[in-house]
Amino acid sequence: MPRRPVALITGASLGLGAEFARLFAANGYDLVITARSAGRLQDVRREVEGLHGASVRVIVADLADPLAPKAIFDEVTAAGIEIDALVNNAGYGMYGFFHETKLESNMDMLQVNVNSLVHLTKLFIDGMVARGRGHILNVASTAAFQPGPLQPIYYATKAFVLSFTEAIGNELKGTGVTATALCPGPVPTGFQQRAGIERLSGLRIMMRTTPEAVVRAGFNGMIRGRAVVIPGVLNNIHVFLLRLFPRRMVTAVVRRVQTR
Repeated sequence: MPRRPVALITGASLGLGAEFARLFAANGYDLVITARSAGRLQDVRREVEGLHGASVRVIVADLADPLAPKAIFDEVTAAGIEIDALVNNAGYGMYGFFHETKLESNMDMLQVNVNSLVHLTKLFIDGMVARGRGHILNVASTAAFQPGPLQPIYYATKAFVLSFTEAIGNELKGTGVTATALCPGPVPTGFQQRAGIERLSGLRIMMRTTPEAVVRAGFNGMIRGRAVVIPGVLNNIHVFLLRLFPRRMVTAVVRRVQTR
């Protein structure tokens, strides 16, 4: 019997992460899922095991802890699990003027959105390259294409994720390993509530792409080895238009939308 591929998905307890777990399992993958909430992870595990017969390993970890990525890697390695697809989905945002937000909250966001993503990628990519196969799927955002007043750290972290993923994707050519940046626009998940932006009218208008469609686009783009995936026609138009206007004007418009 052929070996089933294994996907490691961070932030898998809800939102896009849980949808990734469902889709990968439906496409024949076993899973390693990680997040902070043990209860929600177990709910996802029971669901995908029951529906798709996948083997699911749960690792409870908080990626705001700098030691968490190595702990995840060590547990996976000790279990003899080879990771074929790494989905760096965990991340969060925060609303408010930078000078009014708490330093600790900003540093935690940098740790989750950037440092832990890079750390996990480095830990698992070496084995993928040695085996000559594998996929890295990093969840960025359409926020990556512009500055974001009132969410300056979040927008900047997503710009990093996009640039980092495109760069390593180029480096990986010919190795059998791919890197894909998924750049969704606003999606109706629990993200907006945690970031404190659920009442922004502009976001409610833009949140027309479902989590299922976003995850499907990311998965298909990953399989095809695409460098960047922007789900939805409106999001692609939005990103295209950003290139036509001066950076200062784009920043002012984002500030106006965020304020309203």
